[in-house]
Amino acid sequence: MRKIKLLIVDDSIVFREALSKALSKDLMIEVVATAVDPFDARDKILQYHPDVMTLDVEMPKMNGIEFLRKLIPQYPIPTIVISSINDCVFEAIQLGAVDFIKKPDGKAILTNRDFFNDLITKIKIAVNAKIQQGTLHKKSFIDSSMPSHQVQNKIIAIGASTGGTVALTDVITELKGNIPGIVIVQHIPPVFSDMFAKRLDSICELEVKEAKNGDEVFPGRVLIAPGNMQMRVKKRGAEICVECFEGEKVNGHCPSVDVLFNSVAEIYGNKAIGVIMTGMGYDGAKGLLNMRKAGARTIGQDEGSSVVYGMPRVAYNIGAVEKQVPLDQIAEQICSFI
Repeated sequence: MRKIKLLIVDDSIVFREALSKALSKDLMIEVVATAVDPFDARDKILQYHPDVMTLDVEMPKMNGIEFLRKLIPQYPIPTIVISSINDCVFEAIQLGAVDFIKKPDGKAILTNRDFFNDLITKIKIAVNAKIQQGTLHKKSFIDSSMPSHQVQNKIIAIGASTGGTVALTDVITELKGNIPGIVIVQHIPPVFSDMFAKRLDSICELEVKEAKNGDEVFPGRVLIAPGNMQMRVKKRGAEICVECFEGEKVNGHCPSVDVLFNSVAEIYGNKAIGVIMTGMGYDGAKGLLNMRKAGARTIGQDEGSSVVYGMPRVAYNIGAVEKQVPLDQIAEQICSFI
């Protein structure tokens, strides 16, 4: 396997050099060039033909978002956005960026081993990812509102990773009205999970919020697991609520899809629908299989519409997926199962 050719785009010379030095230590990555702004990056892309690009958002002459808007339609290079805490990262993902990571503060970049390890992992995932541009505001094309007796005591559990914010946006914005409560694990850093929930809440008809410990699951509500916390469902008297707690990583992730799916299988049995979507690795596959064994209906995103066909592939291969469909059919399939 040849090395991944990487282009680093950032206006800070300190940050560029720190990234270049740290990432070059990985045997699979070759930093072929660095760029100080989008215009410099354009020239370096044409000269070096990188496999992956890391991109700062705030830069002189042209910001990273505008650069992506102009670049991706003409040169669809897998891009990882490096940004301070700002919801513009979700616009970058909608425009075709594969993933994002929080930029360390100040001098922390020089000693932040976790940051570099996470970025290296994302680079290796991005090189094989599909570039897909989403829609910022998708209209509902199906009537997902159900009679009350069809939604009570039921739940929809969804798990996603790389490419998931766009995929989830496409699905959740199609659902509306009286529909079972939805619980979601998206592999996402802390703080960004709350931003993502608020962004979804502003563009869809359901109530969407970052889950808090003890939040009740009920029809018309979507609860998204907070970054860096595990989430599961549990009984509280006659109600079902979510428990958000600090815990070890499962399958390399916190929150983990398996943790959520396993709890749904135990609490809801055949009154649940499980959906596994785009993402690298195998998190959620065994949990979805447990859901199916408990009588739940299960859906997997197909390869053609997945940014990374990892998690859905493993789930399909072990028999966890009852119905495999493209992204644009997942909402309709959920309603059919209900």
